[in-house]
Amino acid sequence: MNLLEKTLLQIEGLNQEMMEKARQRVDNLIKPPNSLGKLEDLAVQLAGITGTLYPGLTQKTIVVMAADHGVYEEDISSNPQEVTFAQTMHIQKGVTGVGALGKSSAAKIVTVNIGVKGDIPSDAQVTNRKIKNGTDNMAKGPAMTREEAIQSLEVGIEMANEEIRKGAQILGTGEMGIGNTTPSTAILSVLGNIDPKEITGKGAGVGSRGIEHKINVIKKAIAINEPNKDDAIDVLAKVGGLEIGGMAGVMLGAAANRVPVVVDGYISTVAALLAISIEPKAKEYIITSHASAEPGGKKASEMLGIEPVLYMNMCLGEGSGAAIVFPIVDAACHMMKQMATFAEVGLEI
Repeated sequence: MNLLEKTLLQIEGLNQEMMEKARQRVDNLIKPPNSLGKLEDLAVQLAGITGTLYPGLTQKTIVVMAADHGVYEEDISSNPQEVTFAQTMHIQKGVTGVGALGKSSAAKIVTVNIGVKGDIPSDAQVTNRKIKNGTDNMAKGPAMTREEAIQSLEVGIEMANEEIRKGAQILGTGEMGIGNTTPSTAILSVLGNIDPKEITGKGAGVGSRGIEHKINVIKKAIAINEPNKDDAIDVLAKVGGLEIGGMAGVMLGAAANRVPVVVDGYISTVAALLAISIEPKAKEYIITSHASAEPGGKKASEMLGIEPVLYMNMCLGEGSGAAIVFPIVDAACHMMKQMATFAEVGLEI
């Protein structure tokens, strides 16, 4: 039995008894019913995940998966592919979006080289879990083998396990990979049986041949590879990305450890769709940070069936949404522990 199979067997549903206790407390706090909106639902979810009425989630870690994509050679991005390499090192230095935003909640940022082209220096403080130098060109054949896809999921599981052993009480997912909205859109198209034209956006910058060309590349990749929508690993292997698989693995690993995981925007949400396709119970451990401004973002959120916490017209990636939502998770925990109930202050309502 491989790590993926063992992990899936460990994923259980939430603690319903604790959720009932949490809902009862939330409903009796000194406030009008439902007046704290999503915070109330979030507090109940966290109680069910952790099995405690007052979860302590002070140790926060965002795992950023970085990889390149062979489909880049189809001119689907205006950015040099070398940006993946450069940004992967800059993330760990704390000078990119997720690094700066993560400071608001003292989040630890862990950058993982799961498939960046080139050799990142050993002193760059980037975790080296490289499977290959980026995926193959999915417009000409499968992005990776099934074995490589499983390996990407298992790297994510291993990273989740490792950070939780080190003390992480809540995880966030992020990514870096020039061109990765192309495989993300291909995955979403297959899983949702959606015409790529409806969900393809510019990403970080579309190539010189325009958006129609990007759409056609996605259609070509799906037609050539014929991914099986009922087999998420097949979809990941044929039209996915190493960092997308890595993020899905982090989500599965978090669920197996009964730890909440905050997913970022479009690409992370697509990874979440893969994770819950592999094991539906993983959905209960997921918190979606924000509604991505990418055209496919809304459809991905609808398919996932989890309403994002924030609507801020963001589409950066890197785990920036997770970094911003961590303080909101803290607020839900403080609400449960610090607010009194009517009975506790001597009032009967």
